Amino acid sequence: MAQSMMRRIAMSNMLVMVGLTRRASSRSLATGKSLMAKKSKNDLPPEGEVTKSVFMSQSTDIYTNLALEDWMYRNMDFSKHHVMMVWRNEPCVVIGRHQNPWLEANVPFLSEKEIALARRNSGGGTVYHDRGNLNITFFSPRERYDRKYNLELIKRALFRGFGIKSIINDRHDIVVRDKYKISGTAAKLGRLTAYHHCTLLVNANKTDLSKALAKREHGIQTNATPSTPSPVVNLSDLDQRVTVEGLQTAVGYEYLRTPALHLEDGGDRQISKQRGFQFINPSEDWFPGLAELKNELQTWDWSFGRTPMFTVSRSFPVPSELLSPSKVYSATQELIISMTVDKGLINDVTLNIPPGLVESGFYGQASVITHLKGKRFTSEALTALQDAMLTRHTSGDVKKLDDKEQFVAKCFDQVVNTI
Repeated sequence: MAQSMMRRIAMSNMLVMVGLTRRASSRSLATGKSLMAKKSKNDLPPEGEVTKSVFMSQSTDIYTNLALEDWMYRNMDFSKHHVMMVWRNEPCVVIGRHQNPWLEANVPFLSEKEIALARRNSGGGTVYHDRGNLNITFFSPRERYDRKYNLELIKRALFRGFGIKSIINDRHDIVVRDKYKISGTAAKLGRLTAYHHCTLLVNANKTDLSKALAKREHGIQTNATPSTPSPVVNLSDLDQRVTVEGLQTAVGYEYLRTPALHLEDGGDRQISKQRGFQFINPSEDWFPGLAELKNELQTWDWSFGRTPMFTVSRSFPVPSELLSPSKVYSATQELIISMTVDKGLINDVTLNIPPGLVESGFYGQASVITHLKGKRFTSEALTALQDAMLTRHTSGDVKKLDDKEQFVAKCFDQVVNTI
């Protein structure tokens, strides 16, 4: 009964508001930028004068939705109008602003599966998205940012709509059955505006989620923000009635029936005061300047180049057949590759070549290192290494690496996580 009522109310609001949104978007949303530029502080009205909207993004592209989020944060005035945006994405991995993608994600798997990797503007940990996730962003003035209020709304919606009991832990995750995480959270607080966003697992592909975020041997040392692994569960595993669309309606309905600043059920009367559900088309026509924000988010320099400086060191036992046959070695002969990477570029590298490999004919470390500096920590560096080793050959007819050089290249390949 409750779900049926939610759908009727949500749909009635959609029908009213969708027709208004397109005509008003370019005018009212674009003017927000000039208004925000003039303000030095928020002039906040009483709670009763604040209206709410639920924006439903029509895009499933991660870069578009992150750009829309950033556009609204930069340009809109939320003093009298709070907004909850709901959005979904095709498969992707989203890292926090201060994280290391090579440490947090299985980059080779993402490349193989053509799963996008995106760096968002907020902090927090790494998450996997697909169309089985519901993503929610709460926008408000900085002074009225309240993460606990937002999470309580979601918690109430889960119970009111589906009878699912949950708790909010000390890390502001939403947890069910005492240990299973269904929602992680992050935020960005500016001078005037703030947003808090989270993702809810509804029926996400947990196999791809596990592989995309799999931790592997990497040898990375960094001060970048680490993610905290947690056991997860889909809400549909708890109750098969839960769908992304149904949850979107339930949370949106809970948001609209609740006053802006305190958790009180205002029911239909409160809903009637709000601006309702609105379909949003995140395009340049609706949001001038959106394309520029999206283009920046898609660049390698943003997704990987913004990574805090890190060092990586890996050691690899040298196969006996590559060592000098006339020598007997008392210790394991290991090739050690060490690098410092800044802004995603290699700025220092050391190849510690064991005596057994040198005595079997591998040499020329200085020329190899010279070719690697300034290269991206990707297959670009591997190509530079291979080219450097080829240039050492005295015979111009030699066009391929010998066994020892192939071994070094293979080890280097594992360090930079190429496939």
